[in-house]
Amino acid sequence: MEKECAMRIKKITEGFQNCCEAFSAIGDPTRQAILVVLLASDFGGIRVGEIAKKAHLTRPSVSHHLKILKEAGIVGMRKEGTKNYYYISLDENKWKEMMYLMNNICEGIEAGKREEITYGKSRTD
Repeated sequence: MEKECAMRIKKITEGFQNCCEAFSAIGDPTRQAILVVLLASDFGGIRVGEIAKKAHLTRPSVSHHLKILKEAGIVGMRKEGTKNYYYISLDENKWKEMMYLMNNICEGIEAGKREEITYGKSRTD
């Protein structure tokens, strides 16, 4: 049981390290609004001005936040001549890393609940 717990903690710790930048990027409400706009748009991409209009933000603000999302691997960009189009990254690796971390946390919580029931432990003790 302890070995299993130690392995789970190791996986969770590594997961936090791997996902830190992505979670920081998506944790901001402004960036969440941008992500919602991107999710609602064509996956071929959308320009900064259109994102700004739909998210009710300024163009400089959108550009700043897109840079952070892009660096975190959450958003991709393609150029078409002098125009840049932004879209939710189709690279599933970052999304799967975050999902894997969350699943490990949920498994830890479930294991803790089972241990409480098995050993009669209470969090208020």
